[in-house]
Amino acid sequence: MADKIISVRNLVKNYGNFEAVKGISFDVYENEIFGLLGPNGAGKSTTLEIIETLRSKTSGEILVAGYDLDKDPIVIKGLIGVQLQTSGYYPGLNLLQLIDLFAGLYNEEVDGMALLRSVNLEEKAKSQYKELSGGQKQRFSVATTLINKPKVIFLDEPTTGLDPQARRNLWELIKNINDQGATIIITTHYMDEAEYLCDRIAIIDSGKIVAMDTPDNLIDELVASGFERPREVKQANLEDVFIHLTGKSLRED
Repeated sequence: MADKIISVRNLVKNYGNFEAVKGISFDVYENEIFGLLGPNGAGKSTTLEIIETLRSKTSGEILVAGYDLDKDPIVIKGLIGVQLQTSGYYPGLNLLQLIDLFAGLYNEEVDGMALLRSVNLEEKAKSQYKELSGGQKQRFSVATTLINKPKVIFLDEPTTGLDPQARRNLWELIKNINDQGATIIITTHYMDEAEYLCDRIAIIDSGKIVAMDTPDNLIDELVASGFERPREVKQANLEDVFIHLTGKSLRED
């Protein structure tokens, strides 16, 4: 088993009398893709925002790469990359200018063209952010998380609103980043996405973790309990039909 890179113990977050996160504990291991899943309002975004140093906690302990969130938040900020569900960029700047801006904030030397090439946006280097398609904006947002060479990358619903080609392209990009050594924590409402990408998942509901394991083990456990789908399981789905008929290549606006 790889070393733990994130350790969360008895995490609680209260908003007045409302307990949004109810004493949850979990570990994330180096170089895995870990999914935190749950319905809206379950507490998953609050949990990640606390780990990302964006929100305060009520109680509990969090370690990131061995650093205590309470004692070393500035160090932790330098070790992580965060791609938020909605990202705000200066719309009139082109992509290379935006990368230079972020590199300056991190005090990093960055080869902007190489970074754009890694997310298939090299030909858009001189384009303004506002001119990008939805899929291109998401890929650029992921690229900005890589500028400080983070150990851990947080992706919050990265494929929401994308067409099937752009969605699957982003899956492969996430896999490639993980293959290069980054640990990735992802939230998504697409269960097929979690099943394809994640080594392990935790399902959170009403502020508590209700299950945590590999996707395969959780599926096998459900089947062993006697669960049956109400209709025959097919070997393909409608998205497979769409991709087969229209091709895998990205369609850029």
